[in-house]
Amino acid sequence: MSAAWVLGKRALREGRRTPDALLPTLFIPLFFLVVNVGQAAKIFPAASTEFLHGQGYGAFQLPSSLLLAASFGTAALFLVEEIEGGYFDKLRASPVPRSAIVLGRLIAELVKAVAITTVLVLLGLAFGISIASGPVGFVLLVALTALWAVVFVGFMQIIALKTRSAAATNSAGLVFFPLLFLTPNFVPRDLLTRPMEIAATLNPVTYVMEALRSLILEDLEWGTIAPGFAVVLALGAVMLALNVRVIQRYD
Repeated sequence: MSAAWVLGKRALREGRRTPDALLPTLFIPLFFLVVNVGQAAKIFPAASTEFLHGQGYGAFQLPSSLLLAASFGTAALFLVEEIEGGYFDKLRASPVPRSAIVLGRLIAELVKAVAITTVLVLLGLAFGISIASGPVGFVLLVALTALWAVVFVGFMQIIALKTRSAAATNSAGLVFFPLLFLTPNFVPRDLLTRPMEIAATLNPVTYVMEALRSLILEDLEWGTIAPGFAVVLALGAVMLALNVRVIQRYD
């Protein structure tokens, strides 16, 4: 684990040296938040829309922006650069456990996701969004988003290791957008049409989004929060196992 932590710190330094790679992670989610709120806020006024629990429509849309910010997967692209440049082979030849190579990047992504999520939530607070579940809810909100980032980057790293191609890895990231829009993104699940409701119910991202939304709009509703954490922990365990398996068999 110490080797993974050392490589994780190296990945964090790598991110600091390329701040331009982090700017879209903040700008694009904020852009979608502003656009979505601007289009639909008048349709769902806070005073008369029950599912907003007295808050503005921005509070309902913030979880979508958080999930979008957590789903960029820059760590996998840096990994492809190392593979194409030959440094990855040097790492494999060094006396470092192979698993530490992928675990280090996942640790770095967790740390980055915590920082980015915190910034986005604080910006939301500055614009009048409140966390109804209080300080504990704030911590859970950041933790859940960061864990989703690890799940997504774990998936992207598998693609990177399998294809060894920046183009293929970048394209694989687009899989998130259908998953995001097959959720109760604009209205709660019970207001969707029946086909869309079925699709959203089968989509694991729905439960993560609903957990995040519950933390913002309601007090600690564990019946909604627990499924979100269950999804990210289960998917995280799968991605972790697959990452270790792929790197061990990498040749």
